[in-house]
Order: sequence, then structure tokens, then C-alpha cells
Amino acid sequence: RKVQHVAKISSKEGELMEIRRDFYLDKLIKRKHNGLIKIITGIRRCGKSYLLNNLFYQHLLSCVIDDAHIIRFAFDSADDLQKIGESLIAMGKEKRGVNPEKFMAYVNSRIADDGMYYLLLDEVQEMDCFEAVLNGYLRKANIDVYVTGSNAKFLSKDIITEFAGRGDEMHMYPLSFAEFMSVYPGDKYMGLAEYMLYGGIPMVVLREGTAEKAATLQNLLSEIYLSDIYRRNRIRNKGEMEDLLNILASAIGSLTNYEKLKNTFKSVKKSKITSTTIKKYLDCLEDSFLIEAASRYDVKGKAYIDTPKKYYFSDLGLRNARINFRQFEQTHSMENVIYNELCMRGYSVDVGVVPIAVRDDSGNVVRKQLEVDFVCNMGSVRYYIQSAYSLPDEMKRAQEVRPLKNIDDTFKKIIITKDIVPAYYDEYGILTINIYDFLLDSDSLEK
Repeated sequence: RKVQHVAKISSKEGELMEIRRDFYLDKLIKRKHNGLIKIITGIRRCGKSYLLNNLFYQHLLSCVIDDAHIIRFAFDSADDLQKIGESLIAMGKEKRGVNPEKFMAYVNSRIADDGMYYLLLDEVQEMDCFEAVLNGYLRKANIDVYVTGSNAKFLSKDIITEFAGRGDEMHMYPLSFAEFMSVYPGDKYMGLAEYMLYGGIPMVVLREGTAEKAATLQNLLSEIYLSDIYRRNRIRNKGEMEDLLNILASAIGSLTNYEKLKNTFKSVKKSKITSTTIKKYLDCLEDSFLIEAASRYDVKGKAYIDTPKKYYFSDLGLRNARINFRQFEQTHSMENVIYNELCMRGYSVDVGVVPIAVRDDSGNVVRKQLEVDFVCNMGSVRYYIQSAYSLPDEMKRAQEVRPLKNIDDTFKKIIITKDIVPAYYDEYGILTINIYDFLLDSDSLEK
């Protein structure tokens, strides 16, 4: 019998709120004893720590594993650091990470026999030389290693080389819409409106009232996410970074590149920022998992196009907080929600480009590029997906269908709309489904 795994958090009234995270917990359970370092990555406050140190910990206990054989350690916890004679304050002043020798001595003191030990390490990138330490534990047959990290540099090419194929990443997102609806008191229509406005960070979802949700998001953005980016990357010109974030927040789902962004800074901010600096800032924002980039893919030429790219926010609440909830276009927000859902389900998601040749009014052949919102790949499965907020008439539908009709392979083509329509296939074999069915049914694309 499948056990339901939930995150339990008390609300203001003292009632127990439950958010199911079975999707991630089941994936983690399947990775047990696979001989690899299980690496849980994701934006801060998305639930990684709770998944590892509470839900997975409770699973281990339910498997009748002795608590003494489960070693939990959070490298950003003052209490845990005290156990090994370290101090957050001292580390901050000395600008260094946790001493690995002290940590290894602590682990050695906990291992008392040859039985299997489970090492659950939170924010392990805060320890110096963590790659070597983790590889060392993999050489011990009685240690199963699980770690979390909130920075993509944690999985940089150099670190992957150090792991030598021994790392098994599981990326975690804020709450999906289905997870959100498990605690939302209203219907799915009001639920999606709130989800697109305030996002899916668990602690925000469980706040009472819109003012408190907005204030929490503003605080998280400035005190957690941005301050962490500044500290990690030693960014001095914070104004430029925040201006860039404002530009991206105002143009989610729009094609852009370094040169276009540089020209925007020059015309609007009278700034002389370089393309190199913009690239550095974008890398920092992606490394923190605050934003994600979707590359362009030539469907017919079967090749990637380097620039421009589209940028989406890992959480729409943070995006809306950045622009003070002033600019709320449902079309772009819906596109962002679909992108995040596809990524969460494990698809590699690109922006599709479909080159075509047509004749203009003078009879001359003109080359054009049509766009498919998402080209989704997972193994041998591919989907072409259009996000269409509404399909009020045949003209709008023809506009959405045109790029899909010009793709000459046999992979499935789908339109996702906010219109309340039952799923149906048209004469071209294109499936149309509504966004509620797509988000709430994990098998909706296969039907």
C-alpha cells in the first residue's frame, strides 16, 4: 500500500495544513542504495530541506531504520555547526566555508558499526572541499548519501568532473498547481488566479491574507534571494542587477539577448553596462534558480540557435513581487506556469522555430520564422505545445495552429488554452486541452 507523504505546517488558527510532496519523495525513495550521491537542487524555500530532513527522514523511520543510523546535518544551521565547533558568525567574518575535517570527525564519531548509515546533508555547498568529502563517503559501502544545494554552481562542470559520474540530481520546484490545490480552500478557477499571482513557495501559500502573502514575497526576494546572490558572487553594483531583474520580470516569455538588454539599459537607464556584465548577472540569476532560460530550437534544421532566449521565473509570486504586483498579464503568466509544469515533470523544454517560405503580395518568395512556444523532450517522447490564453474565434485558432501544421514530423502537437473546453482533436490531429486539466492531471498530455 502506498503511503501518503505530506508536509505538515500549522496555520494561524492552529489547524494542521498538509501539502503533499509525494512526487519528489517517491523519486527520492527509488534512488535509495543506488551507489550515487543523491543531489536535491532547487530555489531556496521551495521545500528541499523539509523533503530531506522531515519527509524522507520519516520514511526511513517507517522502514524500521534505527534513528542512530540516520545522520542529519544542515550546514546553514547555527545549532548543527555548534556540534562540530563551528560558528556562522566566525565563518562570515573569515569569509570561508565549514571546515571539512571537523565535519568528517563528527560523522566518524556517529558511525559505530557496519550497518547502513544514511547521511542527510542540507546546503552542503557551504562546506569547503565538499566534493572530495562526498566522494570519500561513496567509497564506504555502508553509507548512503543525500544532499541539498540551492546554487547551480553546486553542479558546475568542474564539480560533475569531481563526482566522476557519481552524482544523481533531482531538481525540486516550488509547489505545482496540483500541490497548491491540495491546501487551497476555493475552486480551481480562483485557485489558478491566486497561484499565478502569489506563486507556489510553501511558506507563502500557507500565509493568511493577500497583504501578508505579498509582504512575505517581498521579504524573501530582498532578504534571501538577492542578498544571497550578492554575497555569493560579490556583486558591487546592486542597482544594475536589480534593474536587470526588473526588465526580465516585465518581459517574461519575450525573446531577448545580451545586446538587446544592453540597449535597453542605455536608452532607459543611460547606463554604459556591457554585454559581458549582463551575461554575468544573468548567470548569477540562473545559478540561484531564480530564473530559467529556454533556448531556441530550429525544428526543421534540428539545431539550436544561440540567441535570443526566453527567460521564465521559477516562481511567479517572486516575479510579481519584483514589479510590486503592478503588471499582471495573464497571457505571459500562463505561459510561465506551463513552462514550469513541463520542467517539473522532467521534460527538457525549448522554444521552437519553424522556418517557412511564403510568397508576398508581389509574388516574391519570403522566408519567415514561425514560433512554437515549447518543444518538450523526454527520452524518445516529444511534444510541440502552444500556450493560447483564449481561442475566441477561428482566426485566433488558425494563428496558433499554423506553426504546428508546418512541422512535418509525427510527434504530438498540443494547444493548451484557458478556455473551458473538453479535450478534443481537430482534423489535423492537434490536441486542444484546457489548462486546468493539463495542470491537475499528470497524464493529460498522453491522452
